[in-house]
Amino acid sequence: MVLIFILAVTLLVIAWLVAGPFLTERRRRKIRTQPFPAAWRSILRRRVPYYLRLPRNLQRQLEQHIQVFIAEKKFIGCDGQDITDEVRVTIAAQACLLILNRKTDYFPKLAQVLVYPSAFLVERVRAEPSGVLQEERHALSGESWTHGQVIVSWEDAVEGAAIVDDGRNVVLHEFAHQLDQQKGYANGAPYLGGRDRYPRWSQVMSHEFSQLQYRAATAQPSLMSYYGATNPAEFFAVATEVFFEQPREMAALHPALYEELSALYRVDPASWARPTSPSVLPALH
Repeated sequence: MVLIFILAVTLLVIAWLVAGPFLTERRRRKIRTQPFPAAWRSILRRRVPYYLRLPRNLQRQLEQHIQVFIAEKKFIGCDGQDITDEVRVTIAAQACLLILNRKTDYFPKLAQVLVYPSAFLVERVRAEPSGVLQEERHALSGESWTHGQVIVSWEDAVEGAAIVDDGRNVVLHEFAHQLDQQKGYANGAPYLGGRDRYPRWSQVMSHEFSQLQYRAATAQPSLMSYYGATNPAEFFAVATEVFFEQPREMAALHPALYEELSALYRVDPASWARPTSPSVLPALH
């Protein structure tokens, strides 16, 4: 009986492994064919200027990805933050910019998006040179975890979406980390689609990372935030922000980096319509 039970369980697992992806894609395809809510499109037009910059085919693709993302990911309000369609659509739209024009599994390790009204406090333990552990508190606008969560400040998510050309966007930053973390850890090398892509990626990213470290150490002007000099994972996330928000500047100043990111994300934001004058809308709590 035990052998029969083990065999039955094994067959069920095999059946799920075979049928699971098919059933998931069928469900997602059904969601993508549903009409995009007019109220959601109104939110995109008001809150996410990126949407207006996209060619029409990418606008429609982004809408479909938003529908799947919202259907599959749970949004949780923290510290009194209400979760409304305004919150879901604004955050999902920015996250889904990273998965346009390519086969996607919608950030498969992500289960929850935690939303705080504004910057949130986290506690970290730092080891002093003497070996003493020192507890520190930091105010963050976003954080990406490998075990199924992204945390964002709604205030910063709204500002990041509204100001489209300053190279700063917390949602793009944290979801770039999610792409990087799909293999279980972040090292600045997300899945590129084939092993043959990694030598060139490593060469370009290592060079650009070292250049940013040098600029940070010598206080030289830089298109990218010095925070990207922290480590390769943060460099990739910071570079992603600039790629989408200041694409023409990146293409001019860092052409090899722009080319690698364009190949990864399968888009050319330097060719999109120029952003209109940014204006920050008040956050809705």
